[in-house]
Amino acid sequence: MKLSLIALAVATVAAAPALAAGDAEKGAKEFNKCKACHAIIADDGTAIVKGGKTGPNLYGVVGRKAASEEGFKYGAGLVELGETGLVWDETLIAEYVADPSKFVKEKTGDSAAKSNMTFKLAKGGEDVAAYLASVKPAQ
Repeated sequence: MKLSLIALAVATVAAAPALAAGDAEKGAKEFNKCKACHAIIADDGTAIVKGGKTGPNLYGVVGRKAASEEGFKYGAGLVELGETGLVWDETLIAEYVADPSKFVKEKTGDSAAKSNMTFKLAKGGEDVAAYLASVKPAQ
């Protein structure tokens, strides 16, 4: 019996998807693709990354409730996710940037849901997420 439980545990771990930790340094470089639409502006107004205003400020986004940045008009799908209490973490950000509309559809369960973000980051999402996790207020 003990052997069967150990074998089951080993098989379960082996079958689990491996989530690679992102590299914040690589993510800072990869973020250059994002700054056409997004800026990273600290709470005191310091520009960490000057960028566009099409998308919300991403300073402190990790740990923030979805669709909660003041002064930004989010799409209905993200608003719905925010209302359910979804809070951004590195894994969710990496998943979202890979295919924003697919993410919103899956998380809301609404096949017609869309994201206003049309850009897809085919690879490097985990690095961008690690970088975004590093640009936040001191705690």
